[in-house]
Amino acid sequence: MPIYCYECTICQAVFDVNASFKSKEDGLAPECPKCHGRKVRQLITGGLFLRSKEGVDFAGPACDPDNNPGCCG
Repeated sequence: MPIYCYECTICQAVFDVNASFKSKEDGLAPECPKCHGRKVRQLITGGLFLRSKEGVDFAGPACDPDNNPGCCG
């Protein structure tokens, strides 16, 4: 199941939401776990996968527009 990273625009808390593609398409409206507000924005997340002879290693997330690592963990 995909993990979506959100930031509350009221208290600036950053949090993750596990949701199916279907619930996201249906208009997922997460609630901030800190202030319970519904004014949130989705952060752009990504990951870097490196391939070596031994296999695939995950090099880590890159969250938010400024690419601050680890903001969703």
